[in-house]
Amino acid sequence: MADNDTVLAAAQAWQGAPMAIATVISTWGSAPRPRGSHMIVHVDGRFEGSVSGGCVESDILATAAEVIAGAPFQRKHYGVADAAAWEVGLPCGGEIEVLVQPVSAAGFDPELFDRIAEARAAGQAITVHTDLDTGQSTTRTIEGAAFVNRYDPPRRLLIVGAVQIAQALAGLARELGIAVTLIDPRARFLTEERFPYVTLDDRWPDEAITALAPDPATAVVTLSHDIKIDDPALIAALASPASYVGALGSRKSHAARVERLKAAGVAPQAIERIDAPVGLDIGAIGPAEIALSIAAAMIRAFHAPGEA
Repeated sequence: MADNDTVLAAAQAWQGAPMAIATVISTWGSAPRPRGSHMIVHVDGRFEGSVSGGCVESDILATAAEVIAGAPFQRKHYGVADAAAWEVGLPCGGEIEVLVQPVSAAGFDPELFDRIAEARAAGQAITVHTDLDTGQSTTRTIEGAAFVNRYDPPRRLLIVGAVQIAQALAGLARELGIAVTLIDPRARFLTEERFPYVTLDDRWPDEAITALAPDPATAVVTLSHDIKIDDPALIAALASPASYVGALGSRKSHAARVERLKAAGVAPQAIERIDAPVGLDIGAIGPAEIALSIAAAMIRAFHAPGEA
C-alpha cells in the first residue's frame, strides 16, 4: 500500500489552485517507492509526497511545471541504465515509470480528491482508474491500457490501557501516520498531560471499540493488564475485521486468557487471531522497546492481513 495521506491532505488544502500530480505507475527491481505513490505539485512550486525518495524529484518538479503551464500529461521512465542515471535516475538499481498529470477535468479530476476523502472517512476503499492513452482519471472502469490505484481507509490504532507502553506506542504510531485512539475508563490514567495529541476515550473498552467499528485498516492492542478492561476489549475486537489484535502478557497469562475467552463464548479460531505475547520477538526490554516490537508487528499485519 502506498502512503499517500499527506498528498491527499495537501491536494484538498490547495483546492482551486493549478496543480499537477505525479504517480508511480510501474516499478522494476529495487524501486524506492511502491506503485501508486503520489507527489502533488502546486503552481507556486510547493510539493508534497514522493515518487522515488529523492532521486528524481527535481526532474518531476520540472515536468510538473510544464504540465501546469498547459503541456499534455507525460510518462517518464527512470532507471540506472539511463545516460544521466546518477544525475536524474535511480542509482539504487531499480527502475520506475511515473505519470505526471494536470489536476483538471482532463487529467486527475479535482473532484476525485473529495470522493477519495469521503470514502476513506467512511472506512471504505475506493479505486481510481487512469487511462494511459488519454491521461484522464476516473472512478469508472476503463478498458484497454489503464492504471488502477486503490486508496484504502486511513490506518488506525486503538490502544486499550493508558499505561507507560501506550505512551511510547502512541508516539511511534503517530510518526507512522497512524491515527491513535486511547481507551481507558480510569480517569487518573487517561489524561492529556500523559497523552498529548492523542484522541482519548473514557468509555468501557467493549463499548468504545464497538462504536469505533474497527475495519481492516485498524489495529487493536490491549495493554492494561487488567482482565476487567482487556477481556471485554478483546471480545469486541475479535468480532471485528481488524487486521491486528494484540494483547500484553506472558505465555502463562495468555493461556489463562484463552480459557476465559472460550468460557465467554469466543470461538477458538477467533482467539487464534490474538498476537500474544504481543509484538515481534526482538528481545525487547522496557516500555519503549516493547512498543517498537508492537509497532513492527502491527505494520507487518497491515501489509499481510491474516498473518498476525
